[in-house]
Amino acid sequence: MSTNPNIVLNVNGIEVIYNHVILVLKGVSLNVPEGKIAAILGGNGAGKTTTLRAISNLLKGERGEVTKGSIELRGERIENLSPADLVNRGVVQVMEGRHCFAHLTIEENLMTGSYTRTDKAEVARNLEKVYNYFPRLKTRRTSQAAYTSGGEQQMCAIGRALMANPSVVLLDEPSMGLAPQIVEEVFEIVKDLNTKEKVTFLIAEQNTNMALKYADYGYIMESGRIVMDGAAGDLRNNEDVKEFYLGMGGGERKSFKDVKSYKRRKRWLA
Repeated sequence: MSTNPNIVLNVNGIEVIYNHVILVLKGVSLNVPEGKIAAILGGNGAGKTTTLRAISNLLKGERGEVTKGSIELRGERIENLSPADLVNRGVVQVMEGRHCFAHLTIEENLMTGSYTRTDKAEVARNLEKVYNYFPRLKTRRTSQAAYTSGGEQQMCAIGRALMANPSVVLLDEPSMGLAPQIVEEVFEIVKDLNTKEKVTFLIAEQNTNMALKYADYGYIMESGRIVMDGAAGDLRNNEDVKEFYLGMGGGERKSFKDVKSYKRRKRWLA
């Protein structure tokens, strides 16, 4: 059990297996403090999405299961709770690829996020709050989601999560397929929500540069393991991270596996 009352999420040594045979996560541990933004960083297939799905209990739909370790929300074990139970406890996941209902309007999409709320006045307040943070959605509220831009759909997906009044949002690849200035806009709103609404975020993101600019803490994953973690500022200034993840090593971006000095460079695994 987590003894630190400020830790809202405590993932301790989890292993995840798909289809009873494929080991995807290998002893992943991470903590997310209350009211902070933590980022899970790494390339495609590193295990970022699986980690989020393990926390939100969306693995079963993918034929995956947590076979070792524990996941706690504010000190309570949550591995056996349903995704709906977790929403009621304030944990909402925004899926990779946005997943808006194409035939519904933006406002109808947002309202699907309030299905657990029974107080109509609260739902109306939440909707107004979403429009306050995402003014573009208010402008497009009667448009079918299918006819809105990728950026607007990403904002809609985050707004829909906010309609459930979450205390913790698991945000999967928010920058995927978006233009750089839209990515910046989305992250600015995330930071705003974190500061003003005290929403805790755990973000899985390939755009290491952007994530470390806005996060408080980062975890770098490779091949189902966390290979490095630290305060976002420390990771941004770390020479290995600069070279392999921020593309600042004076050449084209490589993966660790392409480098002959792989073992030597990965000294944190030694």
